[in-house]
Amino acid sequence: MARVLAVITPLFLLVPAARTQQIDTTLWTRLRYRFVGPEGNRAVAVVGEPGNALVAYVGAASGGIWKTEDGGVHWRAVFDSQPAQAIGAMALAPSAHNVLWAGTGETFFIRSTTALGDGVYRSTDAGRSWQHQGLDGTGRIARIVIHPANPDVVLVCALGRAYGPAQDRGVYRTTDGGKTWTRVLFVDPNTGCSDLALDPGDPNTIFAGMWQFEVKTWHLQSGGPGSGLWVSRDGGATWTRITGHGLPDARHVVGKVAVAVAPSNPNTVYALIEDQDPTLYRSDDRGTTWHVVSHDHSMAERAPYYVRFAVAPDDEERLYFVSVRFSMSRDGGRTLARSGYEGGGDNHDIWIDPLNPDRFMVAHDGGASITLNRGRTFMRIVLPIAQMYHVHVDTRAPYFVYGNRQDGSSYRMPSRGLGDGISEGAWQHVGGCESGFGIPDTVDNATVWSGCYDGGLEVYDVRTGHARNVRVWPEAGYGWRPADLKYRWNWTFPIMISPHDHRRVYVGSQYVHLTTDGGASWKVVSPDLTRNDTTHQQSSGGVTTDNLMTFDGATLFALAESPVQAGVMWAGSNDGLVHVTRDGGTTWTDVTGNLPKLAPWGKISNIEPSRFDATTAYVSVDQHELDDLDPYIFKTTDLGRTWKRISEGLPRSSLGFVHVVREDPVRRGMLFAGTERGVYVTFDDGGRWAPLQNNLPHAPIAWIAVQLHFHDLVVATYGRGIWILDDISPLEDPALTGGAMTGGAMLFKPRPAYRFRSQQGIASAPNSAVRVDSVPEGADLTYYLPAALADTAAAPDSAHPRRPATPPRRPTAHTRAAPPRSSCWAPAATRCACSKGSASRGSIACGGTCAIPGPPCRSCAVPHPASRSCAWGRTARARSSRGTSICHYAGRWYRRAPTRCASRSGTARRALRHSPNRSRCSRTPTPPGATRTSRHRPAWRSPSAPPKTAWRG
Repeated sequence: MARVLAVITPLFLLVPAARTQQIDTTLWTRLRYRFVGPEGNRAVAVVGEPGNALVAYVGAASGGIWKTEDGGVHWRAVFDSQPAQAIGAMALAPSAHNVLWAGTGETFFIRSTTALGDGVYRSTDAGRSWQHQGLDGTGRIARIVIHPANPDVVLVCALGRAYGPAQDRGVYRTTDGGKTWTRVLFVDPNTGCSDLALDPGDPNTIFAGMWQFEVKTWHLQSGGPGSGLWVSRDGGATWTRITGHGLPDARHVVGKVAVAVAPSNPNTVYALIEDQDPTLYRSDDRGTTWHVVSHDHSMAERAPYYVRFAVAPDDEERLYFVSVRFSMSRDGGRTLARSGYEGGGDNHDIWIDPLNPDRFMVAHDGGASITLNRGRTFMRIVLPIAQMYHVHVDTRAPYFVYGNRQDGSSYRMPSRGLGDGISEGAWQHVGGCESGFGIPDTVDNATVWSGCYDGGLEVYDVRTGHARNVRVWPEAGYGWRPADLKYRWNWTFPIMISPHDHRRVYVGSQYVHLTTDGGASWKVVSPDLTRNDTTHQQSSGGVTTDNLMTFDGATLFALAESPVQAGVMWAGSNDGLVHVTRDGGTTWTDVTGNLPKLAPWGKISNIEPSRFDATTAYVSVDQHELDDLDPYIFKTTDLGRTWKRISEGLPRSSLGFVHVVREDPVRRGMLFAGTERGVYVTFDDGGRWAPLQNNLPHAPIAWIAVQLHFHDLVVATYGRGIWILDDISPLEDPALTGGAMTGGAMLFKPRPAYRFRSQQGIASAPNSAVRVDSVPEGADLTYYLPAALADTAAAPDSAHPRRPATPPRRPTAHTRAAPPRSSCWAPAATRCACSKGSASRGSIACGGTCAIPGPPCRSCAVPHPASRSCAWGRTARARSSRGTSICHYAGRWYRRAPTRCASRSGTARRALRHSPNRSRCSRTPTPPGATRTSRHRPAWRSPSAPPKTAWRG
């Protein structure tokens, strides 16, 4: 049998648009990112359709909304087209289950990376489409409640951005489905809303928990005179603060507040309030009088990150608390019991089906969990919503990607699979922990330096699988004020391997530390490179202390050495200082004062020394924790003596601030910027910027790397894992944007192609919702066509189709199996077979083939080439390939044997070849390479088929 050694596939078609002053982004609209992993972590909002256990929704902390329609077996993203992917709250209208509301911006807050939102959205078709309904400036939405009989009456609980005083905080109400809003409860600019509860027996009675809360780079302040419990008795038009009568006096400072009304007995109301000891209060007269029930710390540890609970719909004494652990009370909160819940840790939200109390869902830092038997057992839901801090690549072929994931570990993952795609079994942990950097040594490709919070640092050996602890200083910082520590470490402290000598490894506390012996010893090679303001090194937390290395305003955040000249190094701090040394750390120069119009205390999020000039560097500055959301990128060409801001062309919005800037290693002046909402590119050193988003979800872009040999752009998102944009060499070609493509067609220089041998023995996860995109084998060709030749009406031709979320259906007389959109089927001189019988000839514009779906078969519902029949009857088609016949079935092509077989019904059918030497007769053809599971009952599985899918006779 002939074997194809290379498949040459056009990755994308470049079509020009009218020339303008702006970059023509239509030139690369057919580029496609592909997802490479890993599995995800944090979900913070859940809701289901009451009475229908098949339909549920999960809101990710910064990875959008996911929906299931088969009880959690399969999940699909339904919010990817929206610019904000941090979901703070969701609500389904009780009287119209197709009406779904989503509030953006997370409110469970203990890290500076907690993602922002841009208001509230509504869907009237169960998540298929969305409309933005305003409240853009609210920043973070904690809860949405909907009137039980009128889906147009909605109240929104807005915490605000929380980075400073703001007028957008409070409770908002609409009576026309979001067309207009009225702020009905406002305490002060420092206080927002943390929870809402509506009395199901009397929708005019609404309780609101208000929370005074502020975050800066150097502290988190939870609590103040604005925090407290409020009630409205007229549907939200007017509000009254509840103090005394069993609740704390207004002068007693409290923090975050959660509230719930018992559906089975609306007279019973509970309030969970952050205090020096968390306190659960209960009222049995609709909120008039209260009494203390419990001070159990299990209800609300680390209050800003938790403080949420729910009351069972059928029993006012049964309470569920979601905190570090999931706990339950059967006596109104007086005592707590651990449940058998093992779905995850660090729980954030709970939804209980009001029509079936046995069914509820929990959102947590491992995804979500669903129970149908009141918590005796849970089904764990893991989605591709990984919050990655950084990404790095090695120099293998194929190369691996490295990064650390929040609430998980470090990862080493192949950029492409050598078997049937990339399997989760090919991923491995490489030391360190959830936070920080995982950086491979690109000289030996076997050593990985991986960080962790509190100054944790490990060296991992890929060959042995062993990790060695090499932290600079053994002192643990848990619970201490940063000012009392010898070394202050950021949650994601910087790690750098010298590009000139891989034995020289640097890390940053407030100092720069150097090792030359693999971490066996360290020396300090800098003075304190921060502002060292002790007022920004105090205890964090507010009402309750929380010193866990997430808020300290005097640490280094960025380290980089020039790849052009050894010893030229840069350091940036999270309190706004930039230093440079030209002698490997002997002397350092503060060049911060030369940065134009930059407010103090901004975070130097990364520094990018140029690959073309030792005196040139780029700096990105993140000031969103100062409530400044503008994008800041600066360039110097003289080692920091002068700077120029080059980010004026980036869009300004609540999600516009920059996390990372990266220089392309091939084309000078070509930069990539990662912002809170996406990826941007410039070809003229920041003169003009354009989005490079394409199919990439709008999660925050945490880090960007460029793999030099493969010319791949590798992107780490904080909410949707790691994605690769294969072969950006056409973007690196000056002809693309330099006006050289004014004539005919153009073929870009292909990158090197490899023939990889397949590997076996890698475990897979057949039921996983984390589906990794595969990459086709062979060489990639990228070409340009002028408008006169291009078929601009054709859909983008992706070389990386996503695997289907559900198994393919077996074709029937009424279901025709359509081929993949990226395939070409017949020579241009032949005709395409159409479902209606009409045919048309192929097009030169598609390289002499019949394209799908394009002009060659534009009128065809199923544009298969016309040929002889297959064993499956008229629902299948065939084509000619090297003198043999190929049958199309269930989305795949199978080779037919040259002999005929008689079926039980007496009709003659062709059978598929089961082995190279013989043919088998069966009512069910055997796909090539399949395994026969029974000698008497034919049932085969295709190696490329989705899990648990068999074709049976």
